[in-house]
Amino acid sequence: MLNISRKSVSSHVRAEDFPAFRMTALTNAHKMFTRWLLTLLGLGLLFLMLPWTQNIQTKGGVTTLRPEQRPQVIPSPIDGRIERWYVREGQSVKAGDTIVFISEIKSDYLDPELVPRTEEQVSAKTGAIGSYQDKVFALQNQITTMEDQLRFKQQQLRQKIQQVQFKIAADSADLAQAQVQDSIARIQYERARNLFEQGVDPRAKMEDRQAKLQETSNKVIASVNKLNSSRAELTITYTELSTIQAEYSEKIAKARSDIASTLSQRFDAEADVSKLRILSSSYSRRASFYYITAPQDCFITKVVTPGIGETIKEGDAIVSIMPANYELAVELYITPMDFPLVNVDSTINRKKPDVRFIFDGWPAFIFSGWPGQSFGTYIGEIVAIDNEISDNGRYRILVSPKPGTREWPRELRVGGGAQGIILLNNVQLWYEIWRQLNGFPPDYYSGKLPEDDIKLKAPVRSLK
Repeated sequence: MLNISRKSVSSHVRAEDFPAFRMTALTNAHKMFTRWLLTLLGLGLLFLMLPWTQNIQTKGGVTTLRPEQRPQVIPSPIDGRIERWYVREGQSVKAGDTIVFISEIKSDYLDPELVPRTEEQVSAKTGAIGSYQDKVFALQNQITTMEDQLRFKQQQLRQKIQQVQFKIAADSADLAQAQVQDSIARIQYERARNLFEQGVDPRAKMEDRQAKLQETSNKVIASVNKLNSSRAELTITYTELSTIQAEYSEKIAKARSDIASTLSQRFDAEADVSKLRILSSSYSRRASFYYITAPQDCFITKVVTPGIGETIKEGDAIVSIMPANYELAVELYITPMDFPLVNVDSTINRKKPDVRFIFDGWPAFIFSGWPGQSFGTYIGEIVAIDNEISDNGRYRILVSPKPGTREWPRELRVGGGAQGIILLNNVQLWYEIWRQLNGFPPDYYSGKLPEDDIKLKAPVRSLK
């Protein structure tokens, strides 16, 4: 029964005749279970050998490729009060269409004739500049006239000096003649006095010689005085020459100082004209800010500051718009560990990965490791990668539609959600499971080398 003995009686006993044997007998279920187990094990091994596409899964949102195509707000360029609206929310407008009209609230710009009056000030200042220029010309002519007068005066005094010098020469000659005559008269007087004392000549003749001597002495004194007077006149003329030079130099210097002051006033007037012209241009430009227009073809999405009569400050948002023409893109964020695995340009050792998308609102059936078996996904390519990490601790990448693939839905709107799958290398499934269990990143290199880098070795000669 228990098969303890070497002699078995199981062949002589019919187990089906005994209820105990029927209750404890083994069924064929264990054989079926073994077959199924071996079959599942074989299928599992085959499944592990299947190809698998490594990928990076991340979430993002729909945006636009160019910054000017993204939603934006139109701010108020000046402080003002809302007077009239020309649009409503959801309306489509063209570039240059008027959105709202605002009026002025600052007291500096309330004058309706502000621009013409500023232009009048410009004209007045421009006329003042012309007057200053005329004054400069007049002063320059005055300086020229004084320089001519100075040269004339100097020439006149030099001629007078020459005349006085000639007069001094003549007076010197007269003095010499008077001195000669005086010496002759003195000799004649001495001879007459001696002859008178000897009794040869009479007293009258001696007295005549004495009178003649007195006359010649007077002529000598007169000649000396005349010569001294001429010399004094020459000194005075030289003094006048120096004085006239200093006098006219002072007048010319004063006129030049007046020219410098006038030019300074003219430059100040020109600066004032420039300032007034800037103000006039600013006032004219400010007047054009009263009508706020659409910067491009767009849709009015939301009115931020509604109502009539509300005051707004410079830079406050008035309306938010969405451009009518835009190129869609998806904004994704990847971890720093996955950042080196994505690239914009295809290189020799690294391929440019494709990106599959599942957009919110569009059904899809997807296998992340078998993109060929997925349904309802859209394909994109990476066009931009941020080199600076974002505030959320991840790097941002932009993905645009890939040319030649299925077009993205036209109904997509900026701000919608998207789930991206960045496709990398193809590996076997067992390798991917092993990588995931160990926390390793996906494969970085493609394993292909350029032909130029393959070093060909010369064949080894056979040894004989």
